[in-house]
Amino acid sequence: METPPFKFRLERVRSMRVQVEEQAREQLASELAHRMRGEAILREAAEQAAAARDTHRGTASRGATGSELLAAQAWIERAHRRQQDAALDLDRRDTEVAARRQALVHAARERQSIDKLAERRRSEHDRAWAHRSQGELDEIALAMHRRGSAVR
Repeated sequence: METPPFKFRLERVRSMRVQVEEQAREQLASELAHRMRGEAILREAAEQAAAARDTHRGTASRGATGSELLAAQAWIERAHRRQQDAALDLDRRDTEVAARRQALVHAARERQSIDKLAERRRSEHDRAWAHRSQGELDEIALAMHRRGSAVR
């Protein structure tokens, strides 16, 4: 007798959880890429701030006019603000990455729980079918034993 195929009744739910986990994985990857762009922006802003400071030092050492010194100071302040803004933006991106990572962990746990349930049900199905098959084999063996006893 052939074992009937196992049919998990919650397969649609399992499939949906797999899909949710995949979406969470894609969102995390997207946020990580976004964060990397933020790191590049911060590096660029830091380099611009350093260049502004170097320019200001050069301007001050060569005996610049007051308006040149004010312009250089304004440029330093703008570069410093851009660097601070980039650092704040990177912190926000870090927070978003952490949230996406947590969402992925949650989605993975949900999928794993339904996978464990499916495996448990498959195991129960196999055990029940093996028990039934063994019962049928026992009946056949008993019938053959009776026939053998009746012939003697």
